[in-house]
Amino acid sequence: MIKRMENLRRLMKKEVIDAYLVTSPANLRYLTNFTGTAGLAFITLERAFFITDFRYIEQANEQVQGMTIIQHQGDTIGEIIRLMESEGISVLGFEDAFMTYAEYSVFEEAIDAELAPASGFIEKLREQKDPGEIAIIEKACAIADEGFEHVLKMIRPGMTEIEVANQLDFFMRSLGASGTSFDTIVASGVRSALPHGVASSKKIEHGDLITLDFGCVYQGYVSDITRTFAIGEPEQQLKDIYQIVLEAQQKVIEVAQAGVTGAQLDAAARDFITEAGYGEAFGHSTGHGIGMEIHEGPNVSQSNGEPLEVGNIITDEPGIYLAGLGGVRIEDDLVILAEGNRILTHSPKELIIL
Repeated sequence: MIKRMENLRRLMKKEVIDAYLVTSPANLRYLTNFTGTAGLAFITLERAFFITDFRYIEQANEQVQGMTIIQHQGDTIGEIIRLMESEGISVLGFEDAFMTYAEYSVFEEAIDAELAPASGFIEKLREQKDPGEIAIIEKACAIADEGFEHVLKMIRPGMTEIEVANQLDFFMRSLGASGTSFDTIVASGVRSALPHGVASSKKIEHGDLITLDFGCVYQGYVSDITRTFAIGEPEQQLKDIYQIVLEAQQKVIEVAQAGVTGAQLDAAARDFITEAGYGEAFGHSTGHGIGMEIHEGPNVSQSNGEPLEVGNIITDEPGIYLAGLGGVRIEDDLVILAEGNRILTHSPKELIIL
Protein backbone atom coordinates (compact mmCIF):
# COMPACT_ATOMS: atom_id res chain seq x y z
CA MET A 1 0.00 0.00 0.00
CA ILE A 2 2.91 2.37 0.72
CA LYS A 3 4.28 1.95 -2.80
CA ARG A 4 0.84 2.57 -4.30
CA MET A 5 0.54 5.79 -2.30
CA GLU A 6 3.99 6.90 -3.47
CA ASN A 7 3.05 6.24 -7.08
CA LEU A 8 -0.13 8.29 -6.68
CA ARG A 9 1.81 11.18 -5.17
CA ARG A 10 4.19 11.20 -8.13
CA LEU A 11 1.21 11.70 -10.42
CA MET A 12 -0.18 14.41 -8.14
CA LYS A 13 3.10 16.32 -8.24
CA LYS A 14 3.24 16.03 -12.01
CA GLU A 15 -0.27 17.50 -12.33
CA VAL A 16 0.29 20.13 -9.58
CA ILE A 17 -2.45 18.80 -7.30
CA ASP A 18 -2.14 19.44 -3.55
CA ALA A 19 -4.61 16.78 -2.45
CA TYR A 20 -6.55 13.95 -4.04
CA LEU A 21 -10.04 12.81 -3.03
CA VAL A 22 -10.64 9.09 -3.61
CA THR A 23 -14.31 8.04 -3.78
CA SER A 24 -14.37 5.16 -6.30
CA PRO A 25 -14.96 1.88 -4.37
CA ALA A 26 -12.41 -0.04 -6.45
CA ASN A 27 -9.78 2.69 -6.20
CA LEU A 28 -10.42 3.04 -2.48
CA ARG A 29 -9.87 -0.67 -1.92
CA TYR A 30 -6.74 -0.63 -4.09
CA LEU A 31 -5.22 2.24 -2.15
CA THR A 32 -6.38 1.49 1.41
CA ASN A 33 -7.45 -2.20 1.56
CA PHE A 34 -10.86 -1.05 2.87
CA THR A 35 -13.71 -3.37 1.82
CA GLY A 36 -16.64 -1.53 3.36
CA THR A 37 -19.23 0.52 1.49
CA ALA A 38 -18.92 3.92 3.17
CA GLY A 39 -15.63 5.77 3.19
CA LEU A 40 -13.27 8.00 1.26
CA ALA A 41 -9.60 8.87 1.25
CA PHE A 42 -8.04 12.33 1.34
CA ILE A 43 -4.44 12.16 0.18
CA THR A 44 -2.00 15.06 0.36
CA LEU A 45 1.63 15.12 -0.75
CA GLU A 46 2.69 14.46 2.83
CA ARG A 47 -0.21 12.87 4.70
CA ALA A 48 -3.13 10.51 4.17
CA PHE A 49 -6.56 10.45 5.82
CA PHE A 50 -9.41 7.94 5.71
CA ILE A 51 -12.90 9.21 6.54
CA THR A 52 -15.81 6.94 7.44
CA ASP A 53 -18.78 6.78 9.78
CA PHE A 54 -19.58 4.94 13.01
CA ARG A 55 -20.67 1.75 11.23
CA TYR A 56 -17.24 1.17 9.67
CA ILE A 57 -14.79 2.75 12.10
CA GLU A 58 -13.76 -0.58 13.64
CA GLN A 59 -13.37 -2.19 10.22
CA ALA A 60 -11.30 0.76 9.01
CA ASN A 61 -8.99 0.47 12.01
CA GLU A 62 -8.41 -3.20 11.16
CA GLN A 63 -7.93 -2.85 7.39
CA VAL A 64 -6.48 0.59 6.72
CA GLN A 65 -2.77 1.00 7.48
CA GLY A 66 -0.57 4.10 7.40
CA MET A 67 -3.46 6.59 7.32
CA THR A 68 -5.11 8.80 9.93
CA ILE A 69 -8.62 7.44 10.38
CA ILE A 70 -11.38 9.97 11.01
CA GLN A 71 -14.94 9.22 12.09
CA HIS A 72 -17.10 12.01 10.74
CA GLN A 73 -19.88 13.27 12.98
CA GLY A 74 -21.83 15.31 10.46
CA ASP A 75 -21.39 15.19 6.71
CA THR A 76 -18.12 14.25 5.03
CA ILE A 77 -17.83 17.60 3.29
CA GLY A 78 -17.37 19.29 6.65
CA GLU A 79 -14.44 17.00 7.41
CA ILE A 80 -12.92 17.62 3.98
CA ILE A 81 -13.19 21.39 4.43
CA ARG A 82 -11.51 21.12 7.81
CA LEU A 83 -8.68 19.01 6.37
CA MET A 84 -8.19 21.38 3.44
CA GLU A 85 -7.86 24.32 5.81
CA SER A 86 -5.50 22.54 8.21
CA GLU A 87 -3.34 21.15 5.36
CA GLY A 88 -3.31 24.37 3.33
CA ILE A 89 -4.84 22.83 0.21
CA SER A 90 -5.49 25.12 -2.76
CA VAL A 91 -5.99 22.51 -5.53
CA LEU A 92 -8.13 19.44 -4.83
CA GLY A 93 -8.12 16.63 -7.40
CA PHE A 94 -11.29 14.55 -7.54
CA GLU A 95 -12.58 11.56 -9.47
CA ASP A 96 -14.99 13.28 -11.84
CA ALA A 97 -15.99 9.95 -13.40
CA PHE A 98 -17.47 8.89 -10.04
CA MET A 99 -18.80 12.16 -8.62
CA THR A 100 -22.34 13.15 -9.54
CA TYR A 101 -23.14 16.66 -10.69
CA ALA A 102 -25.18 17.17 -7.50
CA GLU A 103 -22.19 16.21 -5.33
CA TYR A 104 -19.88 18.42 -7.38
CA SER A 105 -22.26 21.37 -6.97
CA VAL A 106 -22.20 20.97 -3.19
CA PHE A 107 -18.40 20.78 -3.16
CA GLU A 108 -18.03 23.76 -5.47
CA GLU A 109 -20.20 25.92 -3.24
CA ALA A 110 -18.68 24.76 0.07
CA ILE A 111 -14.95 24.61 -0.79
CA ASP A 112 -12.84 27.72 -1.25
CA ALA A 113 -10.26 26.09 -3.53
CA GLU A 114 -9.78 24.92 -7.09
CA LEU A 115 -11.50 21.63 -7.92
CA ALA A 116 -9.43 19.74 -10.50
CA PRO A 117 -11.06 16.86 -12.40
CA ALA A 118 -8.52 14.04 -12.13
CA SER A 119 -10.10 10.69 -12.91
CA GLY A 120 -7.80 7.97 -14.15
CA PHE A 121 -4.83 8.49 -11.82
CA ILE A 122 -5.37 5.33 -9.77
CA GLU A 123 -6.88 3.39 -12.67
CA LYS A 124 -3.60 3.83 -14.55
CA LEU A 125 -1.65 2.52 -11.55
CA ARG A 126 -3.99 -0.46 -11.29
CA GLU A 127 -3.16 -1.60 -14.83
CA GLN A 128 0.19 -3.05 -13.73
CA LYS A 129 -0.44 -5.90 -11.31
CA ASP A 130 2.08 -6.91 -8.67
CA PRO A 131 2.83 -10.59 -7.93
CA GLY A 132 0.26 -10.69 -5.12
CA GLU A 133 -2.49 -9.40 -7.37
CA ILE A 134 -1.55 -11.83 -10.13
CA ALA A 135 -1.75 -14.74 -7.70
CA ILE A 136 -5.25 -13.72 -6.61
CA ILE A 137 -6.48 -13.35 -10.20
CA GLU A 138 -4.93 -16.72 -11.02
CA LYS A 139 -7.00 -18.27 -8.23
CA ALA A 140 -10.13 -16.56 -9.59
CA CYS A 141 -9.29 -18.10 -12.98
CA ALA A 142 -8.80 -21.53 -11.41
CA ILE A 143 -12.26 -21.31 -9.86
CA ALA A 144 -13.71 -20.39 -13.26
CA ASP A 145 -11.93 -23.35 -14.86
CA GLU A 146 -13.49 -25.67 -12.29
CA GLY A 147 -16.81 -24.02 -13.01
CA PHE A 148 -16.56 -24.86 -16.70
CA GLU A 149 -15.73 -28.48 -15.91
CA HIS A 150 -18.79 -28.57 -13.64
CA VAL A 151 -21.03 -27.26 -16.44
CA LEU A 152 -19.83 -29.91 -18.86
CA LYS A 153 -20.80 -32.59 -16.34
CA MET A 154 -24.26 -31.28 -15.45
CA ILE A 155 -25.66 -29.59 -18.59
CA ARG A 156 -28.26 -31.47 -20.61
CA PRO A 157 -31.00 -30.78 -23.18
CA GLY A 158 -34.17 -29.42 -21.60
CA MET A 159 -32.37 -27.25 -19.03
CA THR A 160 -32.91 -23.54 -19.42
CA GLU A 161 -29.98 -21.19 -19.86
CA ILE A 162 -30.78 -19.52 -16.56
CA GLU A 163 -30.72 -22.90 -14.78
CA VAL A 164 -27.23 -23.53 -16.13
CA ALA A 165 -26.08 -20.04 -15.10
CA ASN A 166 -27.50 -20.38 -11.59
CA GLN A 167 -25.84 -23.74 -11.01
CA LEU A 168 -22.53 -22.41 -12.31
CA ASP A 169 -22.70 -19.29 -10.16
CA PHE A 170 -23.52 -21.27 -7.01
CA PHE A 171 -20.74 -23.78 -7.73
CA MET A 172 -18.12 -21.03 -8.00
CA ARG A 173 -19.32 -19.58 -4.71
CA SER A 174 -18.91 -23.01 -3.13
CA LEU A 175 -15.24 -22.86 -4.14
CA GLY A 176 -14.65 -19.54 -2.38
CA ALA A 177 -15.83 -16.91 -4.86
CA SER A 178 -17.67 -13.97 -3.32
CA GLY A 179 -19.74 -13.39 -6.46
CA THR A 180 -19.69 -13.34 -10.23
CA SER A 181 -17.65 -10.91 -12.32
CA PHE A 182 -20.81 -9.98 -14.27
CA ASP A 183 -24.17 -11.54 -15.16
CA THR A 184 -23.25 -14.96 -16.51
CA ILE A 185 -23.78 -15.35 -20.25
CA VAL A 186 -25.31 -18.61 -21.43
CA ALA A 187 -26.34 -18.24 -25.07
CA SER A 188 -27.50 -21.37 -26.89
CA GLY A 189 -28.59 -22.12 -30.43
CA VAL A 190 -29.32 -19.00 -32.50
CA ARG A 191 -28.89 -16.94 -29.31
CA SER A 192 -25.15 -17.70 -29.39
CA ALA A 193 -25.01 -15.04 -32.13
CA LEU A 194 -25.68 -12.47 -29.38
CA PRO A 195 -22.24 -11.39 -28.04
CA HIS A 196 -23.77 -10.52 -24.67
CA GLY A 197 -26.67 -12.98 -24.55
CA VAL A 198 -27.25 -13.06 -20.79
CA ALA A 199 -28.85 -16.33 -19.70
CA SER A 200 -32.54 -16.54 -20.57
CA SER A 201 -35.47 -18.93 -20.14
CA LYS A 202 -34.69 -20.59 -23.47
CA LYS A 203 -34.36 -24.35 -23.21
CA ILE A 204 -31.16 -25.93 -24.44
CA GLU A 205 -31.76 -28.29 -27.35
CA HIS A 206 -29.89 -31.12 -29.01
CA GLY A 207 -27.64 -29.66 -31.74
CA ASP A 208 -27.21 -26.29 -29.97
CA LEU A 209 -23.90 -24.51 -29.93
CA ILE A 210 -23.55 -22.86 -26.52
CA THR A 211 -21.43 -19.84 -25.63
CA LEU A 212 -20.59 -19.62 -21.94
CA ASP A 213 -18.99 -16.33 -20.83
CA PHE A 214 -18.49 -15.96 -17.10
CA GLY A 215 -16.09 -15.27 -14.25
CA CYS A 216 -15.94 -14.88 -10.52
CA VAL A 217 -14.79 -12.41 -7.89
CA TYR A 218 -12.15 -13.72 -5.51
CA GLN A 219 -10.65 -11.51 -2.78
CA GLY A 220 -11.70 -8.42 -4.72
CA TYR A 221 -10.32 -9.46 -8.13
CA VAL A 222 -12.10 -10.94 -11.14
CA SER A 223 -11.65 -13.63 -13.77
CA ASP A 224 -13.22 -13.66 -17.24
CA ILE A 225 -13.42 -16.71 -19.49
CA THR A 226 -15.47 -17.77 -22.52
CA ARG A 227 -15.84 -21.23 -23.95
CA THR A 228 -18.12 -22.38 -26.78
CA PHE A 229 -19.22 -26.02 -27.01
CA ALA A 230 -22.03 -28.10 -28.46
CA ILE A 231 -24.65 -30.57 -27.28
CA GLY A 232 -25.07 -32.87 -30.21
CA GLU A 233 -23.60 -32.33 -33.64
CA PRO A 234 -23.72 -28.65 -34.72
CA GLU A 235 -24.03 -27.43 -38.32
CA GLN A 236 -20.86 -27.55 -40.42
CA GLN A 237 -20.62 -23.75 -40.79
CA LEU A 238 -20.56 -23.42 -37.01
CA LYS A 239 -17.73 -25.94 -36.86
CA ASP A 240 -15.90 -23.93 -39.51
CA ILE A 241 -16.17 -20.60 -37.70
CA TYR A 242 -15.16 -22.30 -34.45
CA GLN A 243 -11.84 -23.25 -36.00
CA ILE A 244 -11.34 -19.74 -37.39
CA VAL A 245 -12.00 -18.13 -33.98
CA LEU A 246 -9.70 -20.63 -32.25
CA GLU A 247 -6.85 -19.82 -34.65
CA ALA A 248 -7.48 -16.08 -34.33
CA GLN A 249 -7.35 -16.36 -30.55
CA GLN A 250 -4.06 -18.22 -30.80
CA LYS A 251 -2.63 -15.49 -33.06
CA VAL A 252 -3.01 -13.02 -30.17
CA ILE A 253 -1.31 -15.40 -27.73
CA GLU A 254 1.63 -15.77 -30.11
CA VAL A 255 2.38 -12.01 -30.23
CA ALA A 256 1.19 -10.70 -26.85
CA GLN A 257 4.06 -9.29 -24.79
CA ALA A 258 5.30 -6.00 -23.35
CA GLY A 259 5.88 -3.35 -26.00
CA VAL A 260 3.15 -4.55 -28.36
CA THR A 261 0.23 -2.13 -28.59
CA GLY A 262 -3.40 -2.93 -27.94
CA ALA A 263 -4.12 -2.10 -31.58
CA GLN A 264 -1.50 -4.56 -32.80
CA LEU A 265 -2.99 -7.34 -30.68
CA ASP A 266 -6.46 -6.52 -31.94
CA ALA A 267 -5.19 -6.66 -35.53
CA ALA A 268 -3.64 -10.08 -34.98
CA ALA A 269 -7.11 -11.56 -34.46
CA ARG A 270 -9.14 -9.18 -36.63
CA ASP A 271 -6.98 -9.50 -39.74
CA PHE A 272 -7.13 -13.29 -39.57
CA ILE A 273 -10.92 -13.33 -39.20
CA THR A 274 -11.28 -10.77 -42.00
CA GLU A 275 -9.10 -12.81 -44.34
CA ALA A 276 -11.33 -15.80 -43.60
CA GLY A 277 -14.32 -13.77 -44.82
CA TYR A 278 -15.99 -12.97 -41.51
CA GLY A 279 -14.64 -9.51 -40.66
CA GLU A 280 -18.10 -7.94 -40.49
CA ALA A 281 -19.21 -10.64 -38.05
CA PHE A 282 -16.55 -9.61 -35.49
CA GLY A 283 -17.87 -6.31 -34.18
CA HIS A 284 -16.28 -5.91 -30.75
CA SER A 285 -12.72 -5.37 -29.58
CA THR A 286 -10.40 -8.32 -29.09
CA GLY A 287 -10.03 -7.77 -25.36
CA HIS A 288 -9.65 -5.55 -22.31
CA GLY A 289 -7.84 -5.35 -19.04
CA ILE A 290 -9.19 -7.02 -15.91
CA GLY A 291 -8.37 -6.63 -12.24
CA MET A 292 -10.54 -5.24 -9.48
CA GLU A 293 -13.11 -4.48 -12.17
CA ILE A 294 -14.19 -6.53 -15.16
CA HIS A 295 -13.34 -3.76 -17.62
CA GLU A 296 -10.24 -1.71 -16.95
CA GLY A 297 -7.14 -0.72 -18.90
CA PRO A 298 -5.40 -1.51 -21.08
CA ASN A 299 -7.84 -2.07 -23.95
CA VAL A 300 -7.02 -4.53 -26.71
CA SER A 301 -8.72 -2.52 -29.43
CA GLN A 302 -8.10 -0.72 -32.70
CA SER A 303 -8.00 2.61 -30.86
CA ASN A 304 -5.27 1.75 -28.35
CA GLY A 305 -1.84 2.71 -29.70
CA GLU A 306 -0.17 2.46 -26.30
CA PRO A 307 2.29 -0.40 -25.69
CA LEU A 308 1.38 -3.01 -23.12
CA GLU A 309 3.51 -3.25 -19.98
CA VAL A 310 4.78 -6.07 -17.81
CA GLY A 311 2.08 -6.96 -15.28
CA ASN A 312 -0.92 -6.05 -17.44
CA ILE A 313 -3.63 -8.72 -17.42
CA ILE A 314 -5.78 -8.75 -20.52
CA THR A 315 -8.49 -10.86 -22.09
CA ASP A 316 -8.09 -12.41 -25.53
CA GLU A 317 -11.61 -12.96 -26.87
CA PRO A 318 -12.24 -12.79 -30.62
CA GLY A 319 -15.59 -14.00 -31.93
CA ILE A 320 -17.77 -14.51 -34.98
CA TYR A 321 -21.54 -14.01 -34.77
CA LEU A 322 -23.96 -15.03 -37.54
CA ALA A 323 -27.55 -13.90 -36.97
CA GLY A 324 -30.09 -16.69 -37.33
CA LEU A 325 -27.41 -19.39 -37.09
CA GLY A 326 -25.19 -18.93 -34.05
CA GLY A 327 -21.85 -17.63 -32.88
CA VAL A 328 -18.50 -18.55 -31.36
CA ARG A 329 -16.29 -16.75 -28.86
CA ILE A 330 -13.21 -18.13 -27.09
CA GLU A 331 -11.56 -16.17 -24.29
CA ASP A 332 -8.53 -16.50 -22.04
CA ASP A 333 -6.90 -14.22 -19.48
CA LEU A 334 -3.23 -13.42 -20.17
CA VAL A 335 -0.50 -11.92 -17.97
CA ILE A 336 1.84 -9.78 -20.07
CA LEU A 337 5.54 -10.57 -19.58
CA ALA A 338 8.71 -8.91 -20.87
CA GLU A 339 8.86 -11.72 -23.39
CA GLY A 340 5.60 -13.43 -24.21
CA ASN A 341 2.74 -13.98 -21.80
CA ARG A 342 1.29 -16.50 -19.38
CA ILE A 343 -2.20 -17.90 -19.80
CA LEU A 344 -4.18 -17.99 -16.54
CA THR A 345 -7.28 -19.84 -17.83
CA HIS A 346 -6.72 -23.48 -18.70
CA SER A 347 -10.08 -24.95 -19.76
CA PRO A 348 -9.84 -26.97 -23.00
CA LYS A 349 -10.35 -25.02 -26.21
CA GLU A 350 -10.90 -27.69 -28.84
CA LEU A 351 -14.55 -27.97 -29.88
CA ILE A 352 -16.27 -30.15 -27.30
CA ILE A 353 -19.39 -31.98 -28.52
CA LEU A 354 -21.30 -33.56 -25.65
